[in-house]
Amino acid sequence: MEGVKPRVKVPKTASAGEVVTIKTLISHPMESGQRKDKDGNLIPRQIINRFTCEFAGELVIDVAIDPSVATNPYFEFDAKVGQTGEFKFTWTDDDGSVYEDTQSITVA
Repeated sequence: MEGVKPRVKVPKTASAGEVVTIKTLISHPMESGQRKDKDGNLIPRQIINRFTCEFAGELVIDVAIDPSVATNPYFEFDAKVGQTGEFKFTWTDDDGSVYEDTQSITVA
């Protein structure tokens, strides 16, 4: 889908064991499949149906998303970091498209 753009905000550094706040947003129209077009036909459902975040290969968060979620889904959550590593963010669309982003954090 055109125009889908993930955005992620992760602190660049943290102390060992620190809990950091992560913010994510993906630009996506999130069509529920319940609206009709101007001719009265149902517009097919097309939503981001899953969001995951992993840190150093371990699952941090896994969200199943329903059609009632608003356009441009935003998630904010906390994660404890014990080492320098990389967060991997994955959004899965109904049409099978997968959108990814990675962000590194350095533990000092």
